[in-house]
Amino acid sequence: MMPVLLWTDALVYLLLVVAILFGIHAARHEHLRTPWRRVIRSRIGVATLVVLAGYASVGLLDTVHFRLQVEHPGADSSYGPEVLSLLDLALSGLRERQEVTYSAPFATHLYVKEAIEQPDGGVVRAYPRLQHGGAHLADPEADRAGDILARALLGSIKGLLVWAGVSALALWLSGRRRGESRRETRRETWNRWRAPGLGIPWITGLSVLGGLLVVSFAAAELAAAYHILGTDKVGEDVFYQTLKSVRTGLLIGTLTTLVMLPAAILLGISAGYFRGWVDDLIQYLYTTLNSIPGVLLIAAAILMLQVYMSNHAESFSSLVERADLRLLFLCLILGVTSWTGLCRLLRGESLKLREADYVQAAQALGVGHFTLIVRHILPNLMHIVIITLVLDFSGLVLAEAVLSYVNIGVDPTMNSWGNMINGARLELARDPIVWWSLAAAFLFMFVLVLAANLFADVVRDAFDPRIRTGR
Repeated sequence: MMPVLLWTDALVYLLLVVAILFGIHAARHEHLRTPWRRVIRSRIGVATLVVLAGYASVGLLDTVHFRLQVEHPGADSSYGPEVLSLLDLALSGLRERQEVTYSAPFATHLYVKEAIEQPDGGVVRAYPRLQHGGAHLADPEADRAGDILARALLGSIKGLLVWAGVSALALWLSGRRRGESRRETRRETWNRWRAPGLGIPWITGLSVLGGLLVVSFAAAELAAAYHILGTDKVGEDVFYQTLKSVRTGLLIGTLTTLVMLPAAILLGISAGYFRGWVDDLIQYLYTTLNSIPGVLLIAAAILMLQVYMSNHAESFSSLVERADLRLLFLCLILGVTSWTGLCRLLRGESLKLREADYVQAAQALGVGHFTLIVRHILPNLMHIVIITLVLDFSGLVLAEAVLSYVNIGVDPTMNSWGNMINGARLELARDPIVWWSLAAAFLFMFVLVLAANLFADVVRDAFDPRIRTGR
């Protein structure tokens, strides 16, 4: 295979490096280590972290792109034009199994009637049998319910076995880290985990992980034989589309921060610290930007990008690269239009910190502006930055769905929850209603946004100094 590096892939890797460096920096400074310790000692914080880690794992698998080698008879091998990811390889069965048109979840026949030619030459209208969903059943009416139950049970058992192995490994590593003997490890480590209010709530985290593993393995076992979330108009598996949409939602929520964070921090601190004409200029800038309707600005930018891509079609070797550029451009536009709120917060806090005694003392001792901002102002603003970023994540995920619904979001060829919801508009007007595409997108997006909001509440409580001091 030949690796392919898309623009968004490079930004994801950069974001991972930044996150690792921040983790190392936070581990060395008590004022950052203490709040994060409160986060991981919260039951809600650990539970939501496990859920978010599951989404992140799917997104990272879909971020490693490549082209597969194609063998040509009598010629040298070359690489195919299709850009795939590790998630595509893992879900190759779902990606390649395509029906004719709509089929309901766990169905064995199409959702609409078609003309079927009989052996005697006659034609009747009936529901044709699916090519892949439930194709292994000899009598779908009699065998489907039992087969679904057996496969779900088998997948649940596999998930429980994996969970038991992970739990045993975590128990052993936790006991070994404390220097306990092998006989004492299981008993004393388990008792320490069960003690309320002490350390990391391992039982809560492992319980949520067990639930995720059971659901994941059961879904994988069922998806090997059925379309567990049905198929869309062209017969593609909706479960596959939903998993592929995870990366798009995460990128919209995270990569936008790479755009908004530098501008918000630099301009917000500069306006509050230097005041005067610098403050007036920055206020004029974000006030003017706020006066422009965000949807109109995003629509204008996307339309200009579409004109550019239409005039330079030869610059894109595949539809994936074309869609990736539009996604990157959408992240840039969302970042440009969303940094003003954080900038305003940092400006107000910088105005207050500028008058603090330790800042005045540093100025009297001749400390330079850059050193004073980096050493005294910025560290005292990080709790606002972290809280705002975590709170804005869920809003950005929802923004992608809204923008795609009005056709100014990601490229229509890219899998996203917004495109699934947009496509469901006509499906809901059918008779009978095709509801599963909308339900699948809503379910996955609801779980992600709910986990992000709950995690944001925990982070806010841990980093807000007024809550910590009880004021």
